[in-house]
Amino acid sequence: MKTKALLLFCFALLATSFAQEKKSKADVLYYSYEYKNAIAEYQKEMANAPLRNGQLLNLADSYFKLGNYDNASKIYLEVHKKNDTTLSSNRFNKMLQSLAKTSSLDRVKSFFNSKRTSFAKELVENADFNYELLGSTAPEDEYFQAFNIGVNGPQADFAPSFYKEKLLFSTSRIQKSKSTYEPSGESYMDIYVARIEPDGSIFGATPFEEIPNSQFHEATPYFSEEIGKLFYILSNTQEGELRFDENGRNSLAIGMSDFRGELRFLLKDLSTSFYYPFFDAKSSKLYFAANFEDGYGGTDIYFVYTNNGQIMSEPTNLGPGVNSPGNEIAPYIFDNSLYFSSDVFYGIGGMDIYKTNMYADGSFGIPINLGKGINTAFDDFGLILRDNGPEGILGYFASSRTGGKGNDDIYGFKVKEDLGLKTFSLKGRVVNLKSNDGILKAQLRLLDKDSVLIKEVYSDDNGDFRFEIPWKDQITVEATKDHYSIFSATYNESEYDTVQKGTFIIGLSSIEDLLTEKEGKQVVKIQKFYFDKGRADITPKIQIELDKVVDAVQRFPQLKLSIESHTNSKGSRKSNSQLSQRRADAIKSYLTKNGLSSSNITSVGLGEDNLINKCADGVYCLEFLHNQNERTNIVVANFEEL
Repeated sequence: MKTKALLLFCFALLATSFAQEKKSKADVLYYSYEYKNAIAEYQKEMANAPLRNGQLLNLADSYFKLGNYDNASKIYLEVHKKNDTTLSSNRFNKMLQSLAKTSSLDRVKSFFNSKRTSFAKELVENADFNYELLGSTAPEDEYFQAFNIGVNGPQADFAPSFYKEKLLFSTSRIQKSKSTYEPSGESYMDIYVARIEPDGSIFGATPFEEIPNSQFHEATPYFSEEIGKLFYILSNTQEGELRFDENGRNSLAIGMSDFRGELRFLLKDLSTSFYYPFFDAKSSKLYFAANFEDGYGGTDIYFVYTNNGQIMSEPTNLGPGVNSPGNEIAPYIFDNSLYFSSDVFYGIGGMDIYKTNMYADGSFGIPINLGKGINTAFDDFGLILRDNGPEGILGYFASSRTGGKGNDDIYGFKVKEDLGLKTFSLKGRVVNLKSNDGILKAQLRLLDKDSVLIKEVYSDDNGDFRFEIPWKDQITVEATKDHYSIFSATYNESEYDTVQKGTFIIGLSSIEDLLTEKEGKQVVKIQKFYFDKGRADITPKIQIELDKVVDAVQRFPQLKLSIESHTNSKGSRKSNSQLSQRRADAIKSYLTKNGLSSSNITSVGLGEDNLINKCADGVYCLEFLHNQNERTNIVVANFEEL
């Protein structure tokens, strides 16, 4: 990864020009990328006097760059213990990366957990998610087989990009037209083109000559077929000469070519380097990686709005849900998912490839590590994908894995279905069943098949919510809110596609929509019904209303009911009391037979004790007035507790 690392993480620095602080010989070597010599010189300086924290971190970085993670982790930890605010977020990530390569996973998790309150909640969620995802899956995807393409050489070859029916890629192979890039000892990066064979193999690589030539860096191309433009990075120059900032650094810019011999710089700043442009024609956004000072780590992924490729906005950071304390590069959008590479500490190797779902509101899901097979203990980055018809998906990426031909090699693959470890993702909305309005702050819970809580979230102002969890064979979705009904439904794997398609709507009933006040009490809202004269049989018409009670209790299982049955004053008081009790008991029996708990239901026959008009014994009344007294109320006995 030697050349790519220098291109990605560093600027070309003139060793004779430094910032205000005086540099030692070891510092000069470090900032010139001579890490092996810098280590030797720092060790000499340590023998004479203690190193400053900044120099210790330079020494740790040098060990890290050379793959000596044991020494790197020891020094990072030493500085961290002195003052845990000294480490930048990017160096904290390097410390955890070093620990991950030299210690047990449990130790890394323990260290991370001890500091988790200091991190953005998105980073904590992403780490927990991927630790569980990677820990609960098979060691390697047996269906994924990558092949080393035919054009790789002994130098670095990386950043593949589709170009019509060909493949563009970046390389540091030696050319007469390119100067030597001193930090790597190889040629400045250039763009090559090769043909793609039907089987996906790549042959016939030659320098790409359809853009203006430069003796300096030209790399990481992306061709947009929709607008006919090529985006790529190149050294920051003016009139053919490298441009440097006040500290002697030459940064990388993003340019755009229309294949008519013209080059237009799109993103260019003396103090900021830009990497890996990707143009999304659907949204007219240009995505890229950059090392702005206010980012979340080393390099973050950003986008700008464009008009046919011309920049129309300030860069927007994709946020802490995507970007981490590490380095994020190589954005690529395929089938409503953003693929990118990151060296965040919870991955498998150095750089790993991740995938995150893209939503219509511009937000992103949890970045998902694509797992072992495509990711290794080494660097894997720069994934591109294309629909390959009946054969599925054709893809390419770069890797420094063992068995390659050079520093970084390009690998190809074909798969029948989407890449990555399986997850369950649910995007939905909680609404009031009556008004269809979204319900704010409804509690949503996902449970596994053993009823163990997996995840809990709350709906937003519009009632929207989103879940994403590692794959489970079965999940239960629950939604609750005070004074609303309870939703609970269980789904298995065969139902996941249907559940995850579109927006999953959960309807909750407000308790106020199911209850009404009668005679100073809260009762279940049903139509008034009558028993046959002198009878307590549950007729079909009565069943219709009692089924509404069953539905209400199923929505609100916490309801405790008191069935209060009344008669008119006709007949004796004793017979009326007995009749009303039989009717109340018959209603209770019907409800319990239909699934309600008898322990939450009481039945009371009140006879003619609580008449609602003056039609008492001995008073002449019309029949409709007597009918007013004959009634049954399903009272909610615990309304005040709801």
